[in-house]
Amino acid sequence: MILVTGADGYIGWPLMLRLSRAFPEERIIGVDHFGRRRWVEEIGSVSAIPIAPMERRMKTAKEFGMCNLSFIEADLTNYQKVCQILKTFRPRVILHVAAQPAAPFSHLHAPLADLTQENNNRMCRNLLWGIKECGLEHSTHLIETTTTGVYGSPNFTIPEGFIHVETDSGSDTIPYPGMATSWYHMSKANDVNSLYLASRLWGLTITDLRTAIVFGTGTRETRLHPDLATRFDFDFYFGVVPNRFCAQMLAGHPITIYGKGEQKKPMIALEDAVQSLAKAAAYSPPKQKFQVFNQMTILASPKQLAEQVQRAGRKQGLQAEVVHIPNPRKENETHQMKMENGGFRRHFLPEEPVSLQEGIDRMVRDLFPYRPVFKQYEDRFL
Repeated sequence: MILVTGADGYIGWPLMLRLSRAFPEERIIGVDHFGRRRWVEEIGSVSAIPIAPMERRMKTAKEFGMCNLSFIEADLTNYQKVCQILKTFRPRVILHVAAQPAAPFSHLHAPLADLTQENNNRMCRNLLWGIKECGLEHSTHLIETTTTGVYGSPNFTIPEGFIHVETDSGSDTIPYPGMATSWYHMSKANDVNSLYLASRLWGLTITDLRTAIVFGTGTRETRLHPDLATRFDFDFYFGVVPNRFCAQMLAGHPITIYGKGEQKKPMIALEDAVQSLAKAAAYSPPKQKFQVFNQMTILASPKQLAEQVQRAGRKQGLQAEVVHIPNPRKENETHQMKMENGGFRRHFLPEEPVSLQEGIDRMVRDLFPYRPVFKQYEDRFL
């Protein structure tokens, strides 16, 4: 049995569908408390692509032969509920993709910074302690998607999770220190420490996939029917940069870049993120080990993204001006990030990944019918 947390989310729902087809003889159980829907509504926005209620999603999935899916509404910050689920289903794999994932949302005010860290860190701790106390230490593989944002922006090539340190008195290989730049990203740095500690203390088998910025409007499965669509956030708080740029162009506004916009960030297409997570569910990791892989395929700057969104728009008969505005963030606007991903590509994504231009072209085509939504909610991304 495979357990997916965050099963109603942008990645979690397409992952459920992919797992159903990849493991037709295995039960796939999703858990979510619908927090993402509430949080986006609270900041006055919507998913540009309409998303069906979970009951209808599940019904339609079964009509397409995905009959091994089940869903439980539950809040994983409740330890008793976590233990109940783990004792009942005893999953061989847990894909933990649930989180409050928005850095800007976590910076709105103190209560939301607190909510972000309490929600994310408590879920992780509950799963770790639940695996131990339910007697699953030797049978369950925990896979968590943390974030490449835990690394910060160092002036050297970022390794996959661990760094070799040499001092005057000796040397060692240690976990890369948490250098996050937001309350959300620091919540995931805290999770990394918990994952590493639990593996060392109790011999848990844990894989940490450091997820990059994910872009895209869907996967092979979500495009089968409108009821299977995944969400697409474009507002300032939950919409990542390529989403916001597409929304601006489709609403007839200039594409706004903070500062120079030349700093490169790691990215991955939704199709590749979902496929690699499904492969992780089939992966046979070394037992009782903590492993880290950088789940990224692309390094791109906001300036490059804006140019490719412009190019994709021209193919649809749209024109968009690119405008540089003062940067509200404290960051090096020309930092050229370098990041290793050899382990990730070798184990989880051996095929050729979706290119940035291919992914952006598909996004603009898919989003073209929703131009009225972007115009209606244009105050959410300006």
